Amino acid sequence: MKEATRFMSVETSKRRPAILIIDDDEQVRNLLKEILGDGNDCALAGSAEDALALLSAESFNLVISDINMGGISGLELVPRVLEKTPDTVVVMISGQQTIDYAIESMRAGAFDYITKPLDIRQIHAAVRRALEHHELLREKRRHENHLEDLVKERTAEVEHLAYYDRLTDLPNRVLFADRCAQALAIARRNQHQVGVLLVSLDRFKKINDTLGHDAGDVVLTEAAARLRNCVGEGDTAARSDGDEFALLLTQVSEAGDLADISLSITEAFKPPFQLGRQEVYVTVSIGIGVFPLNGADHSTILRNAGAALYRAKKQGGNNCQFYAADMNAQSLKRLALETSMRRAIENDEFITYYQPVVNLASGEVAGAEALVRWCHPEFGVLPPAKFIGLAEDTGMIVDIGNFVLRTACAQTRAWQDRGFGRLRIAVNVSARHFQQANFFERVVQTLTETRLDPVCLELELTETSIMENPEAAAELLTEIRDLGARVAIDDFGTGYSSLSYLKRLPIDTVKLDRSFVKGATSHPDDAALVMAIITLAHNLGLKVIAEGVETDEQMNFLRLLRCDEAQGYLFSKPVPAGVFESTLTPGPQRKLSFRARSSRPDLNDYSNVVSLASKPIRSSGG
Repeated sequence: MKEATRFMSVETSKRRPAILIIDDDEQVRNLLKEILGDGNDCALAGSAEDALALLSAESFNLVISDINMGGISGLELVPRVLEKTPDTVVVMISGQQTIDYAIESMRAGAFDYITKPLDIRQIHAAVRRALEHHELLREKRRHENHLEDLVKERTAEVEHLAYYDRLTDLPNRVLFADRCAQALAIARRNQHQVGVLLVSLDRFKKINDTLGHDAGDVVLTEAAARLRNCVGEGDTAARSDGDEFALLLTQVSEAGDLADISLSITEAFKPPFQLGRQEVYVTVSIGIGVFPLNGADHSTILRNAGAALYRAKKQGGNNCQFYAADMNAQSLKRLALETSMRRAIENDEFITYYQPVVNLASGEVAGAEALVRWCHPEFGVLPPAKFIGLAEDTGMIVDIGNFVLRTACAQTRAWQDRGFGRLRIAVNVSARHFQQANFFERVVQTLTETRLDPVCLELELTETSIMENPEAAAELLTEIRDLGARVAIDDFGTGYSSLSYLKRLPIDTVKLDRSFVKGATSHPDDAALVMAIITLAHNLGLKVIAEGVETDEQMNFLRLLRCDEAQGYLFSKPVPAGVFESTLTPGPQRKLSFRARSSRPDLNDYSNVVSLASKPIRSSGG
């Protein structure tokens, strides 16, 4: 279309100018035609009435008209010409030499004024100026039309973007809510059901983090196409937000229809997504709200479908959940907790507790693990299990992690300055915190500001957080160890449980998960696992710390296997810094105020371990 327009424009520019000459004197008409005929197409009219008839059939670049004619005068003709063809230029001719006629002509809309008797040079100059002015008017008109077309085009684009998603071209949240409200109004009148499905791509962030946002966009676009094929005519598939889509189903006779649609969506996502040479499998979580069963208006239905989606994701994803009444209470509680948590970060409501790590051979305190607590103004001191999951989901775990790292390092340095020796501090690092681009710089900054020797810091990471991207994790862990800090694998055995990666990753310590320790003295399988892990770790030059030690039997079994260190309620619960300090004895040995006897079990007779075990180690501050 643009090419055709340009071609027509070129053709138009090549045409000879068209001039209409109007005068009731034939000799004047013919003279003007003779003067202007070279290079111009001239048409003649003996009256204004004849000229108007010609103007109705043809267009002219220039009209040259006498002022005084029988019938319609030249002055009366000018506005009629400009009304028919605004870009036509009018030049008036008159035998009157006074300036008054020229002024009247200009007021009427004429561009120029020629006096009789005619002067050829004056005519050529006036016609040249008039035709140049006509070209300017035509270019101005073309530019204005082009601008008008651009404005219309951009307005249409803006209106489209206001209601459609730029990436997938699906209706966006605004348009979906509008269609939902309309569908509910119709359903209310006709007394039938409407279904709203919220569909979220499981673990989509991992695709963005590992393969890049371009790959993520490909997945979103393909997911939109698959969902579009799952809805019928009259239904709507929309992109709600991020990796979340929404479906509006208006032809619902019973809840089973929605279950069938959910099943078809799950089936649609079974084939892999092709990302270049890489194939990626994506599952979906689905939350369903039904009108009028789950609400009387579109905002309530959407909120309830969102609560159902949250339940589906909490159950591990790749499943579908219908809304149930108790979901909203849980969602509101979660929302309130999230709001409180944001305030807590601003108000410094988080505190750090410390749990001692004890050398099993000597009974001395080797260091401590820093564990965060939330001093909630309404619910009191909350343990991590009450809020860490939410902090992970919302990203606030990064701020909390930075706080614990800074506080723990500063406190450890303060203890060292007060004569408690070179205590080691262990700090848990969440997967999200570890994956921050500036994590290493944050560790360096913290150690510098708190003046803590890096060798006194041990960072604890889970198997899962490391194995999400082993290559990148190995590179970062190497930097941390080169700094002098130590690296521990926390909750070992509960993640990938791949012993082979222990020799490939730059780590110093394995922390044996409490679930194995708990059953080590009562279940042969757990005992065998504990023995295998400790033996393998030692063969690889790694230290082993056992978590969750609660009984004498567990402690002495671990001593029997030469486990290096342990922590748990047998020694002390996590306690505030002041309580932890009160259990220590100043000096290089930093002994706990509670001690175990130095007796050891018979290595050849585990049946004697319990009777030979030392008395329980109790904390005076615990």
